[in-house]
Amino acid sequence: MDILITGAKGFVGKNLTAALEALRDGKDRTRPDLKIDKLFLCDLDTSEGELGRYCAEADFVFHLAGVNRPKEQSEFMEGNRDFTATLLSLLERSGNRCPIMISSSIQAALDNPYGESKRAGEQLMRDYGARTGAKTLIYRFPNIFGKWCHPNYNSVVATFCHNRAHDLPIQINDRNTRLTLVYIDDVVAELLDALDGKGHFDGEFCCVPVTHSVTLGELADLIETFRVQPETLVMPEIPAGSFEKKLYSTYLSYLPKEKVAFPLRMNTDKRGSFTELLKTGNCGQFSVNISKPGITKGQHWHHTKWEFFIVVSGHGLIQERKLGTDEVIEFEVSGERIEAVHMLPGYTHNIINLSETENLVTLMWANEPFDPSHPDTFFEEV
Repeated sequence: MDILITGAKGFVGKNLTAALEALRDGKDRTRPDLKIDKLFLCDLDTSEGELGRYCAEADFVFHLAGVNRPKEQSEFMEGNRDFTATLLSLLERSGNRCPIMISSSIQAALDNPYGESKRAGEQLMRDYGARTGAKTLIYRFPNIFGKWCHPNYNSVVATFCHNRAHDLPIQINDRNTRLTLVYIDDVVAELLDALDGKGHFDGEFCCVPVTHSVTLGELADLIETFRVQPETLVMPEIPAGSFEKKLYSTYLSYLPKEKVAFPLRMNTDKRGSFTELLKTGNCGQFSVNISKPGITKGQHWHHTKWEFFIVVSGHGLIQERKLGTDEVIEFEVSGERIEAVHMLPGYTHNIINLSETENLVTLMWANEPFDPSHPDTFFEEV
């Protein structure tokens, strides 16, 4: 299948192109029924002659090109109506009746210059479909967010993410202003569904089935939790499919180089070191413990807290003893055979580096973040 994409260098165009290239090249095998051959990428530097050749060969057209921030209001009609007319004329002149989708906007329902130009483009598509019998798909997208969207342009999400990632201020006039948002990966998934003949509809318009509603205040607050995560180590909840998960990925895509890596606080002494890695509200805490040769660490127990010890390098011995008994259970552990060992509530436990030359490196997970006001940790030798 040969595919034409107008606006290929734009936000949606770049993401869609990357997805189609991955399918074409066999890197993405999640849609085995889609066979992608040529991609005709059209943008501002594409001549009308080139576009005409693309229109003659395409098996599907994604019409994503448009104007939303022109210098002059007249450019709305030129970019959104007139270019659509040119594209449809070239398709019709070549006798190509392949399916075509157009990227419109929910603002097409509004009486402003942008909305009027989008509405005019939609009508051209309807007329073209009625005249030629070609399948036409009209998408009225809400605000789209995700990686590669230009900040300080027409996306509040991109602007907020970019500015806070760079420690710049953001402006909020009304924290209660509510937005309807759609994530770029959900948009691309829907466009691939449309390509496969499985697109979704809401009345006469096609639609992305997953949208998110959020206020400006909620948006800003979430982004701030992402910004301070390297300081707090607290990872907010990001369930599968949630707005929070998609927004966090978006925020990270705007990080400057100097923030991609950040230092962690290593608590060191003559025995080695202990470093907290990550904390969560409901899923505990991750840490890494380094024990020098011959060192024993631990020698304590917990009422309710429990842990996993996972040795990833070195050779060690874990011992556990239930309080009030003399029986000791032991686990010889090694980075050569990685396994997880439970530290049981009510059992005092330790970990011993058996090597005389190598450090013992242990990844630790506790079922709750450490609370200095209620540590639930009591010394007792195994």
